[in-house]
Amino acid sequence: MADIVERAAKLSLNDQKPAKGNKKGSGAAPAPSMERPEFIEHRNRIFDELFQKQQEEIANKPREDIVITLPDGSTRDGKSWETTPMDIANGISKSLAKRLVIAKVDNVLWDTLRPLEASCKLELLDFESEEAKMVYWHSSAHVLGEACELHFGCHLCNGPPIENGFYYDIAVPEEFGRGISQADFAPLEALANKAIKEKQPFQRLVISKEDLLRMFDYNKYKVHLINTRVPDGTSTTVYRCGPLIDLCRGPHVPTTGSITAFAVLKNSASYFLGDANNDSLQRVYGISFPDKKKMTEYKKFLEEAAKRDHRKIGREQELFFFHELSPGSAFFLPHGARIYNTLMDFIRGKYWERGFQEVVSPNMYNIKLWEQSGHWQNYQEDMFGLEVEKEKFALKPMNCPGHCLMFGMRDRSYRELPLRFADFGVLHRNEASGALSGLTRVRRFQQDDAHIFCLQDQVKSEMQGALDFLRDVYSTFGFTFALKLSTRPDKYLGEIAVWDQAEKQLAEALDGFGSPWELNPGDGAFYGPKIDITIRDALGRAFQCATIQLDFQLPERFQLQVRAPGASEDTEFQRPVIIHRAVLGSIERMIAILTENFAGKWPMWLSPRQVMVVPVTSVVYEYAEQVKQQLHEAGLFVEVDVSADTLNKKIRNAELAQYNFICVVGVQEKEEGSVNVRCRDDVGTKAKGQTIPMATFIQQLQELKSSKSLVSKI
Repeated sequence: MADIVERAAKLSLNDQKPAKGNKKGSGAAPAPSMERPEFIEHRNRIFDELFQKQQEEIANKPREDIVITLPDGSTRDGKSWETTPMDIANGISKSLAKRLVIAKVDNVLWDTLRPLEASCKLELLDFESEEAKMVYWHSSAHVLGEACELHFGCHLCNGPPIENGFYYDIAVPEEFGRGISQADFAPLEALANKAIKEKQPFQRLVISKEDLLRMFDYNKYKVHLINTRVPDGTSTTVYRCGPLIDLCRGPHVPTTGSITAFAVLKNSASYFLGDANNDSLQRVYGISFPDKKKMTEYKKFLEEAAKRDHRKIGREQELFFFHELSPGSAFFLPHGARIYNTLMDFIRGKYWERGFQEVVSPNMYNIKLWEQSGHWQNYQEDMFGLEVEKEKFALKPMNCPGHCLMFGMRDRSYRELPLRFADFGVLHRNEASGALSGLTRVRRFQQDDAHIFCLQDQVKSEMQGALDFLRDVYSTFGFTFALKLSTRPDKYLGEIAVWDQAEKQLAEALDGFGSPWELNPGDGAFYGPKIDITIRDALGRAFQCATIQLDFQLPERFQLQVRAPGASEDTEFQRPVIIHRAVLGSIERMIAILTENFAGKWPMWLSPRQVMVVPVTSVVYEYAEQVKQQLHEAGLFVEVDVSADTLNKKIRNAELAQYNFICVVGVQEKEEGSVNVRCRDDVGTKAKGQTIPMATFIQQLQELKSSKSLVSKI
């Protein structure tokens, strides 16, 4: 083994030249004819040798009677090391066995063809289960990896399932002659479909670290993963399907034949382990489903999502843009700034109603602050640092440490609590350039960030208030949401009794809130439990924007304290608890979500283009300007079209620009002091509008704006 380790140590992870993927539709050269890589046979020989030994060991295991308990309480008899979950499924119904993706044995995911080892509780999961869906897409990633090895002759790196599908990071050899392009998608799909047609079984092999290094000695990426993630003297698993063998914990679907519809979606560049100091790789994305109807529906969904892409609408409506001289930082144009400011004003109004106090804190701090808060030790790579007078400073990526300084500036009494600090301060996070994506992943942003300082016995009521706050805001946008309570993780700080009490208070707050919620055991932050909130937009896509987190650690780190009830001058101080909360989250990201949710058809209260005044002839240009001025003074976003276009062209241009209302004015309207109104959301008024006196029209618009209705009708 020593020689293998020595060779692995010499393999650099940053010795490849960056390889950029060709853009979609580019005239890529045809793919060269790649020979079947020699490492496939090397890998297979080792696998066959070890797999045979494993099968012999299993064959010699004693067969004992076991009892398998199903979720409904019924039981089935079986034999240890012989009966599989698939056997149980077939015994229940052939249709269940056909739909079966994965099993759960005593709450642990389990291959359906892997023998049960003892009496157990058994669940049988199909594609509709979120856990099974992830397994299905993970197995599909292996099929994609098989196709990539055969097509490119590449070395595989990492191929996980993701929220919608899967991807594989690969290192394409120089012999291939070019980067990946759309021209490679059809050959990859053909190879994947061939593997699916062959119904290749997924075979699981428990393998030692030494044998792993021998099996993957040709692949420096796998060698690195093995050396860093598999402790010496231990074992892990690999899975085989057809010619592919990959380092993997599993589990997987029974065979590649379980995958019915398979598609390659896109490609991009990436870095090994997401580190820009490592090799530049190629990433290939895919999607799969257990029936072709779902694939058709998904492709239609992608078409609709492309139409709603916030980057496309942002350009068309001149809301924002990006520039290479400030990557990851949006330039909000006047119409985009209107939306930005309207959202912040909306939240400011809610802060006023709910007893929050807005503060303004510095953008830059000496790193001593971040060392005290713990962020520098764990987060410094994601921060922008700079040197000032030989001292290290950093731009803030979050507001909480600064708010702790504000709280601790003087002695505090329990009577001041809860104290709710809100801050729209500019934040900076050093996101990798390859991760930047429109407004959804940026380096410069603002949040509706707030921190609530309270006592332990105030946590429940403050949590209830935070939940009511987010329902108030999300219902205004028409969003539905789901809630999860994430509890104490394995690695945590603080006392278990404090955690238990906090989790109990959060659970009671959720129960009192009245909406369904789920328990998410062990997924809390190390410093306290949290409530995870996921919203869904008009296309049913899930986004996590809001956060409500309890924090016991920052008050300790900053020695925050309040004078307790009945305390003397020098004694009886209590440590407060901090609740981190945001509803919109990043304003930039929320604008991206809202743009796509409304498909650029903004509700009137949020719209950057509320009214367009269209004069019929030049005779009424002056009156049109008067109408504009009156609407402007009423606080509305209004413009006048005095271009040389025809009347119909002006109206059409205003419709395409998504103005909520179009006011056509002619001689009659001038004499009456009225406007002829066409409403975007009222089809009946588009052919011929209704004539409304100006005073009445202004009042109706103001009422509509105040109501924050999602439908712009008067």
